[in-house]
Amino acid sequence: MINDLLRETEEAMQKAVEALRLDLMTIRTGRASPALVERLPVEYYGSLTPLNQLAVISAPEPRLLLIRPFNPGDIGAIERAILTSDLGLTPNNDGKLIRLSIPRLTEERRRELVKIVKRRVEQGRVAVRNQRRNAIEDLRELEKEKLISEDDFYRFRDDIQELADRFIEEMDRLGERKEEEVMEV
Repeated sequence: MINDLLRETEEAMQKAVEALRLDLMTIRTGRASPALVERLPVEYYGSLTPLNQLAVISAPEPRLLLIRPFNPGDIGAIERAILTSDLGLTPNNDGKLIRLSIPRLTEERRRELVKIVKRRVEQGRVAVRNQRRNAIEDLRELEKEKLISEDDFYRFRDDIQELADRFIEEMDRLGERKEEEVMEV
């Protein structure tokens, strides 16, 4: 029962780290990478659909992304999604495909991106702390129901704290690497 709680908490925290990793991949660094726009939500027949389900995305050059929609009629929706995103890119459309030119980042834009990275890392930390809080509440319930002793409560609470610390550290490392990547000229 306690081991199940610890395992579920660890899995949830691992998912938070993975979500942060995927989220950080979408922040541009001056190099063209399909991951930059893969998960961009596009309004598609009334629902939000990730761009990679609507088009083929490639990076034929270091500073260029090509987006070839499966259905050429979706080009307008894809363009709108790119323009309304926080990528700061302007799509160029020839009717069949969209070209996204990735300009060199200015120092000011790099600093803005670092702030975005820090904000997203903090959101990840909050998710891990929420998991920790939920797990400790569950432990407290088990203690109140006399299913575990007070000593067990404190021991497992410390285990949960160690898990949270480990995952927050991992998130911090991911954030630091991304910041270095963004600031790299």
